[in-house]
Order: sequence, then structure tokens, then C-alpha cells
Amino acid sequence: MKRVHVGGAEPYDVVIGTGVLAELPGLVGAAARTVAVVHAEGLPEIARPVCGALERAGHVVHAVPVPDGEAAKEATVLAGLWSAFARLGMTRTDVVVGVGGGATTDLAGFAAASYLRGVRAVLVPTTLLGMVDAAVGGKTGVNIPEGKNLVGAFHPPAGVLCDLATLTTVPRQDYISGLAEVVKAGFIADPVILDRVESDPEGAARPDGPHTLELVERAVRVKADVVASDLKEAGLREILNYGHTLAHAIEKAEEYRFRHGHAVAIGMVYAAELSSLAGRLDEKSVQRHRDILTSVGLPTSYTAEAWPVLRDAMTIDKKSRGATLRFVVLDAVASPGRLEGPPEELLRAAYDQITH
Repeated sequence: MKRVHVGGAEPYDVVIGTGVLAELPGLVGAAARTVAVVHAEGLPEIARPVCGALERAGHVVHAVPVPDGEAAKEATVLAGLWSAFARLGMTRTDVVVGVGGGATTDLAGFAAASYLRGVRAVLVPTTLLGMVDAAVGGKTGVNIPEGKNLVGAFHPPAGVLCDLATLTTVPRQDYISGLAEVVKAGFIADPVILDRVESDPEGAARPDGPHTLELVERAVRVKADVVASDLKEAGLREILNYGHTLAHAIEKAEEYRFRHGHAVAIGMVYAAELSSLAGRLDEKSVQRHRDILTSVGLPTSYTAEAWPVLRDAMTIDKKSRGATLRFVVLDAVASPGRLEGPPEELLRAAYDQITH
């Protein structure tokens, strides 16, 4: 078992290991009487032991199912949670526990942030993407037709429990999708992650592989360090958006039916090409992006004719300032920077390098 501390004004721990459910009551705390376990409706076999562990610790527990996947991140679902919490008589000392993938933990976190102007949340991510990205850092939110995560709040959880045993229930392509965020952490901050994947891509692509605990811990630690450092140097956490400007445009164009990690993988290659064309990253490092992502089964290209739609979508992405696009780029592996307002011909030239 590993424990990663996330600093800040509201510090918390991320517990990582196999069969670590016994740690959950400690994260929830003794002050809570009622606990609402918000879980993806397709995960009753995981929600039941979560509820059981909390009941044995003396809490009054209510399971609250929500739709699976991105369908959970809708305003109507959020409103339904507020009503459910009210019917349960939840108070400011009670706790919301979110069980599921990143969409579920994003929703549960935002419901906790907004109900009674903020109740505590503990997150139990069950996917690789949820463990290394969505559940750490305090970002919560829902989608609207105009874009992904455009409505939300920062609400640090009281704790995060990553039980690696749940990863064996994740469909293979979903697990591989989560690896994109792990690889991202390697490119922006921790090259050891890249070394591990390069040395054994087959093992890295399996939830029961020999590197899972280390990869999850390293990726979580990267995010934890960035989140804590952002309090001292405002804007630093922006580096976590490496590859996400194009990725969010792809997701919007695909009406959120495209896996987030697959979009991020394509977005990282685009950001690497943009870095190279701007004279900031060597071609060998660009090729390294393609080699690593391809080795674990992630895509690195997108359709040529999609550019006009994607370009429009990037303009309203929340990382842009008005009509000025801002990208996270690399000057070298583990040396991220910013590129603001690149010329249109550079944007298009970089995209031409990733089309199929």
C-alpha cells in the first residue's frame, strides 16, 4: 500500500493498493452520521462492499445510483443528487462518497461542493483514468452542450481511495485509455514513467501487470506535487492540461462518445508537433510520443477533414482566453512551457502531421 499526501489549504491523502477498502472509514471520518454513496449504476458489485465497510464503521449509509459514464455528468442528474441529499436529511457534517470512473467522481464531487454550499467528499475511483486524473486535484464539474466541464468548482476531497483490485473489472480499452494520463505525467514531469512503459509496454497495458502500483503512484504523485505547487506559483497546474486543448475539441466533435484518454493521446502528439514546429522540442522526442503511445495501443492520429470543426471547438475551450489559444508545450521531456496565440498556419501545420 502507498499513501500520497496532497498538500494545500485542505490537505488529504490518496491511498493506493490492492484490497485497501478497510482504509475508507478513516478517510470518511467519525464526525459523519449519514453517508451518501454515489455510484455508477453498473457497479453494484463494487458499491456493496463500500457501503458495507461504512455501515460496519457505524455510519448510516444510502446508495445513490447514477448513470454510467459521461451520461452522469448532466445537469439533470446533478439536480437529482441535490434532491436525494435533501431527502436523506444530510447536514454539513455528513459525507458524499463517489464510487466509479472519472465521470462519477467529477459529478459526486460537484454535488458535494454545491450542496449546502459544500459538504465533504471522499472519492473511490474504479478506473485508471479516475485514479490518476479525475479524483485527484479537486476539480469537479458537469458537461453542457457547449463543452466539457464548463460548469464546476474546485472542491478538494477529504480523501481518495484507489483500490487496484477494481481495475481488473475495467474493459481493456478503458484501461488503456487511462494510460494516456499516466504517460502524460511522464512527459511533463516524471521520465521514469516513460522508461517503465518503454521497457515493458505489454506489462504496462495490463491492470494485473508488474508495474501497475508504481505507475499509478508516480502519476498520482506528479499531480499531487503540481496541485500543491500551484498554490505558490499560480498557473502551474496548467501543465496538467498537456494534450487537452485538442483532446477536448475531439471529445466535443464526437459528442463525448470518444474515450478521454484516446483523445488525450492524440492531443499530446499534436502538442508535441506544435512544440517542434515552434522550435522548442526536438524531433526525437516527438517520435517518442508516437512510439510509447502506440506501444500500449493508444491512437496518435485523427481525420484530416475534421480540422475546421476542431479549430472552432478549441476557441471556446476553457483554457483559451477569449479567441486567443493557449497551449501547454514541451521544451524537453519533463520541461513543460506555454505557447500563447500561435499563428493559424502553425496550428494547421501541426495538425497536418497527425492526420490519417
